[in-house]
This record gives sequence, C-alpha cells and structure tokens, in this order.
Amino acid sequence: MRTLLSKMRFVRGLRFRFTIVNAIFLSLLLTGIGVFVRQRLETVLQEQLQDVLDEEWAATKAYLIIHRREAEWRYDPEDAEESLIVKQLQRVYLCADSNGKVMEVSPVFAGLGALSPERIRAALAANQPYLEERRSPEGEPYMIRGGLFVDDDNQRYFVAIGKPVAERQRILDQFSKNYFTLLPLLILTGSLIGWFVASRALMPVRDLAQAAERISGTNLSLRIPPRPSGDEIENLTQTFNSMVARLESSFEMTRRFSIDVSHELRTPLTAVRGQLEVALLAANTAEQYREAIIDALEDVERLGQTIRAMLLLSQAESGQLALQKAPLDLTPELRDIVDQFQIPAEEARVALSAEAGEPCWVEADRIQIGRLISNLLSNALKYTRAGGTVTARLRNEGDEVVFEVEDTGVGIPAEALPHIFDRFYRVPGHREKQGLGLGLSFVSWIVKAHGGQIDVESAPDKGTKFVARLPAVEPPKPVAAETAEESRV
Repeated sequence: MRTLLSKMRFVRGLRFRFTIVNAIFLSLLLTGIGVFVRQRLETVLQEQLQDVLDEEWAATKAYLIIHRREAEWRYDPEDAEESLIVKQLQRVYLCADSNGKVMEVSPVFAGLGALSPERIRAALAANQPYLEERRSPEGEPYMIRGGLFVDDDNQRYFVAIGKPVAERQRILDQFSKNYFTLLPLLILTGSLIGWFVASRALMPVRDLAQAAERISGTNLSLRIPPRPSGDEIENLTQTFNSMVARLESSFEMTRRFSIDVSHELRTPLTAVRGQLEVALLAANTAEQYREAIIDALEDVERLGQTIRAMLLLSQAESGQLALQKAPLDLTPELRDIVDQFQIPAEEARVALSAEAGEPCWVEADRIQIGRLISNLLSNALKYTRAGGTVTARLRNEGDEVVFEVEDTGVGIPAEALPHIFDRFYRVPGHREKQGLGLGLSFVSWIVKAHGGQIDVESAPDKGTKFVARLPAVEPPKPVAAETAEESRV
C-alpha cells in the first residue's frame, strides 16, 4: 500500500508532469519538423528533376529533326559524349503527329502505357509543357516531359521524353527511415534533459515544502533565505515568508488575547465569588444579603462590559465589523459630542471646549467616528485633574482633516508611549482609574480603518495631545442644486 501511494505521488508530482508535457511537446515538435523537412526535400528534388528534364528537352530539340513525318536524330556517332546523350534521350521517348498518331516510341515508354490521341491533341492545344508521372509494370516511377515540336514546314508534332524518379523516392524513403528511427532517441534524450532541468528548477519549491513541514506554533519565526534571482521562485519565497509572518502575528495576537482574557476576567470573577462566599458565610440579615448581591451584580456588569468590548474589538481586528462609509461633516458631529460631555466635565470641574469652525468632510462611518471622538474625550477627562482643561480641535490641512484632543492632565511617561494603543495596556501609576484598557485600541483601529493615522504627544504632568489625521473628501453637492442644474440643461 505504501509503495502504491509512493508511486501515485511520483506520478502526480510536478517534475513527472513537467517531463511528460515536455516529452509530448518535443515529440510533436520533432515530428512536425521531420514532416516539414521531408516535404521540403521532396519539393527540392522535384524542382531538380524538372530542371534536368528541361535540360534534356532542350537537348532533344537540338538533336531531333522531323521532316515530312520522318524523325531523325542528328549527331556525330564518333563523339562518345553526344552518342551517350542521344541514347539517354531515346531510352524513354515518344513522337506523334498533330492527330495523336504515334510515329515513334521507345520500348520503355511503350511499357508505361500508350498516350491516347485525345490527350496528345489536348497537350498540343494547351501549348504548355506536358508533365505527368507514370509507372512501369514493375512499379518503377517515371516523370514524362512533353511538348510541341514544329518542323521546317511548320507541321506540329508532339514529342515526349522521360526520366526515372526512383532515386528521388529512394532518397525520401531513406530520410524518413533514418529520421523517424532516430526520433525516439531524440525524444528520450530531450525528456531526460527536461527531467534534470525540472529537478533543478523545482529545488527551491522543495525547500519551501520542507520549510513548511518544519513550521509549527513554536517556530513561526522560521524564514526561507531569499534568492535574488528576480523570477517567480523569488516571488514565491517572499510570499511564503510574508504568509509565515502574518501567521506569526496572528498566533501572537491569539496568545496575547488568551492571556489578556484570562487576566481581565480572573479579577471580576474572583470578586464575585468572594462576595457571594462572604454573604453565604457571614451575612445574617436581609440587608447584608442585599448589599452582597448588589456588589456582585456590579462586578458582573463590569465583566459583561469587558466581554462585549473584547468581542467588538476582536470583530474589528478580524475584519468582521463592516464600515458603512458615507460623506460626513465632522464639525457638527464634534460639537454634538462635546455638548454631551459637558455634564461629566462640569462634575469633574474640567473646562471642556471645542475649536471647530469650517466644515471638515471625510468618508467615514458615523457610528465609529462618534466612538473615536467619545473615547478620546472620555480618556482626556478621566486623566485631567480638577481645574484643568480639555480642548478638541478640528481643521482642514491640505488633503487631510486633522482632529486633536489636548488636555492638561497627568501625562504619559515616554517609555509607555509605544504601548499606549495596545489592548488592555494601562500606564503604570494610572491603574487606580477605572477602565478596560481597550478604548485607545478601538481609537487606533477606527483611524486605520478609515485610511488615516494617529499620533500622541505627552509628558508627565504636562498633559497629552492625540492627533488623528483622516483623508479629506469633497463635500457632496446639494440635491436641489443638482436638480436645478439638470433642469437648466
């Protein structure tokens, strides 16, 4: 069974499939080349044969004289070269009058079959060279070349000569035999070369597979060394390393989330259990039971808030919280939310003000932008002492809308600034302030989800300033103005 599975993996492997495709392509290519070369060779041999027949036809017209239906070959019998030429011409030879009646014919030509008078008359009427391939009773092919012959009395005759073409066929057959006998060896050699090339080309892919097998939850820091080749393999390596980096980040977020959840839920659960145990063991009156239950309910409510906040942040970071974006003027939004925070600001004896005059348009989700402004204002009020100030500013700056929240509160130490947007992070020394440590994490996600960025400037006892920058958009045209414009058109 293991052997069968190994064979199946081998057959399904990229190297095997690449080699098979290469072999098929090579077979078709070499076969096509062989057929093309054979056809080209046949054409060349045919042209050479026609040239030879044209030369012999010219020699026939030089040596053959026809006078009063009598054909005579005039040459010097003492000249061996002329005698040989004439004998070759007479070997396959026919002479007929204008009516198609044969006057002279060589035995070889006669063996090829007689030309009918109709065909002879048609050849004379066409006044074109007559070409035809005929076979002897033994199957030997001959090429016949005929044409018009005129004597001194302007009498028309038909003369034809022929030449065996077995040599041409023998050359073609020999080429076909040699080439297509060698073809399997060429295909095999090409396939072996393709197998070797595929093995070398897929070596980085095997390295990727081996690296992927070594990856687990404990060694996600593993990376494949990049190869600066500029090809698809380098791109695949970079993509693989990026994927592993994302996995590592995801695993780290999951691990941190699990630690944070266990840490944040342990305290309220312990408090609830302790209060109920105290009530169960020490309470003697209904009032004592009532106080214990009220305290437990308050802790349960805080626990519920923590769970809801964590779930909402988890949905946001995983992309499950979809934004409903639309053109939005932040100026009235900021004024409304600042007005809502005036009462808690007065209770904390903190002066809260807004500096927002001109319209500031962005493409945003109104609910999430409201949460952004509220979280920053709530955070500023929480850490500003009585008598301090909190100022919210909004302005257009180039192609951005800048939103600032500045307070005169306790400030943030420099070593805490890099972690201020981390989940559940609380600045050392600020733990007496109630909070989950998730508000600024929401703020960071909302700004990034809208294509912006957020920065923080702070120093201990000198206050804090959060600066959020969002892409600005053109204000929408009023519907009435658009309708009036269309009516004018």
